[in-house]
Amino acid sequence: MGFIFSKSMNENMKNQQEFMLMNARLQLERQLTMQNEMRERQMAMQIAWSREFLKYFGTFYGIAAISLTTGAIKRKNPAFLFPIIPLGFVFTYQYDLGYGTLLQRMKGEAENILETEKSKLQLPKGMITFESLEKARREQSKFFIDK
Repeated sequence: MGFIFSKSMNENMKNQQEFMLMNARLQLERQLTMQNEMRERQMAMQIAWSREFLKYFGTFYGIAAISLTTGAIKRKNPAFLFPIIPLGFVFTYQYDLGYGTLLQRMKGEAENILETEKSKLQLPKGMITFESLEKARREQSKFFIDK
């Protein structure tokens, strides 16, 4: 009688463990999906911001370029054209970020760094551990009573 009861208990415990493992896996998959969704939304906002900024900066750049070119011709002084150069770099960067391939190139470079330059990504003093966090928390806590 005890054997049948313990066999049933072992089977129930095994089923419970399988259920918990499946539940933990499902929770992890949901967390990963949520993090990826958040990352994608943040990237979309960055691209949208860049495109919006480009509209305003493009207008400013166009007016500045026309005004500076007109001033250089009227005064016969080419020094008026020099501000167009750095403004052109900013305009080109923003255009490349919003509509070009800058993000793909950045992604490729990031993948290259992850593959070939792992040592540059290491944290000072290594990975954070539970023990190091607990030690820091104890040092900062005024109400912690050590037993």
